[in-house]
Amino acid sequence: MKEIIKIPEIVLNWSQLYSFEDIKNHSREGGVNIPNQSGVYKVLDENNEILHIGRASNLRNRIKQGFIKGKIPHSTRKRMLEDGIDFKKLKIQWALTSWPNSVEEYLHKRFKEEKGKLPKYTKVT
Repeated sequence: MKEIIKIPEIVLNWSQLYSFEDIKNHSREGGVNIPNQSGVYKVLDENNEILHIGRASNLRNRIKQGFIKGKIPHSTRKRMLEDGIDFKKLKIQWALTSWPNSVEEYLHKRFKEEKGKLPKYTKVT
């Protein structure tokens, strides 16, 4: 039996790049207001090289709790800390999507085609 699945075109509207220092501040105190919706995100170094591409069902929770303030850091953050990455030099941006798994997989595939490997702190999809 043949089944045809039509997936709508997905357009990503990336946020501007924010420093981890700006994200640390609470939005009520002039910090960044991260949406609590599903989406994908990229972590970049000071040279705008992508270090990690991830997805989240709640971007605010993943970014704030997993990377910035979490008592139990995201596994990617743990590896970055072990490597001595200076989080003050990192930047992050995100895009909302109701298809975060599919979009993350596509972004990984595209990055791998361009660079020959996944970003340093991205696990295999």
